[in-house]
Amino acid sequence: MGAVTGMNLIALKMLTGDRLRYVSLVAGLAFAAMLVTQQLSIFSGFSLQMGVWIRETAVADLWCMDEQVNFTDDFKPVPQTRLSRIRGIAGVAWATPMYKGYMPVQLSDGTLVLCRIIGLDDATLLGAPPQMVQGKVDDLRRDKAVFINTRQAASTLSKTRSGGVPLKMGDRISINDHDAVVAGTYSASREFFWDPVLYTTFSRALSWAPPQRKMLTYVLVKAKPGQDVNELAQRIEATTGLGVYTNDQMDRKTTGDLLARTGILVNFGITTALGFVIGVLISGQTFYMFIIDNLRYFAVLKALGTTNGRIVRMVFVQTACVGLIGYGIGAGAASIAGLLFGRIGLAFQMPWQVPVVSAFAIIVCCGGAALLSLTRVMRLEAGIVFRN
Repeated sequence: MGAVTGMNLIALKMLTGDRLRYVSLVAGLAFAAMLVTQQLSIFSGFSLQMGVWIRETAVADLWCMDEQVNFTDDFKPVPQTRLSRIRGIAGVAWATPMYKGYMPVQLSDGTLVLCRIIGLDDATLLGAPPQMVQGKVDDLRRDKAVFINTRQAASTLSKTRSGGVPLKMGDRISINDHDAVVAGTYSASREFFWDPVLYTTFSRALSWAPPQRKMLTYVLVKAKPGQDVNELAQRIEATTGLGVYTNDQMDRKTTGDLLARTGILVNFGITTALGFVIGVLISGQTFYMFIIDNLRYFAVLKALGTTNGRIVRMVFVQTACVGLIGYGIGAGAASIAGLLFGRIGLAFQMPWQVPVVSAFAIIVCCGGAALLSLTRVMRLEAGIVFRN
């Protein structure tokens, strides 16, 4: 045991003997770890933003909509008669309508903004904003009332013609040439789409929207106690011909479609792979040169009777050391950068899977560098130490 520990100490002394090369090796791995962790975290942040409205509106068990809808803002309304048919299906505890669509909004100074208008069921107001900042949910029943997002009120809903004055409680606006009054403000997680979101009642939203035969965007359905949700979804689909999804299914459907449409998955995948390749090349080349420069020391150890197996363990101790230090520095730097990015609004989320994947990438980098270097060490003859 003592011999093994002593050989490990020798391996570490060999590793840190050339300080410049040691620092270069750690820096290369740290850069790879930071790039992989950072890009995966930003990708995770964008992915979570795509379905955030669904998760924060999850008051029901099922979402019913036109079967051609691909994501939450893919507006394809259905006839309102579908609501009555759904309410008559066995196993449905309640079903409420929801309107969601784009409408032009004009502020008091003439600023024009295209907004997403969400109309909630007049009786229950189910699907209301998750956290009210000013006012209460019942205020939405007041005449011409709308709720606005506090963050958007100071950015995309600000009065740009008046120098960027934020929209506030009591301000009057025009929605598709209809008067409206800001009756409350709410806070919500940042979404993937940047268009402002305004809440009002379902009937009011229909009166503001351009008239057409189909005006119902979603039907939110709650299953009766003991009713299997998936079985109920199949029953509603067979009866109405609509697409019916659970909250998780709707979240995955939206996220998957947007990832495919935008190319985010491919772009971040390429960047992450580039960070991995850079890590492999830098660590592999630097570590290989380190081994070449220390061949005479390995030859001395072989001449003194050190087995190939023990030398292999020494090399892996060296790679584990630089890998652990480089990964720690890189992941830490990515976390600090994420905190800074979050303050300026950049999507950054680091679930536990991200550091695990990043650690695996660094293990592969270090393992590849070690194997590349060992091919030269294993062929080394002990007699080289006696040559000039």
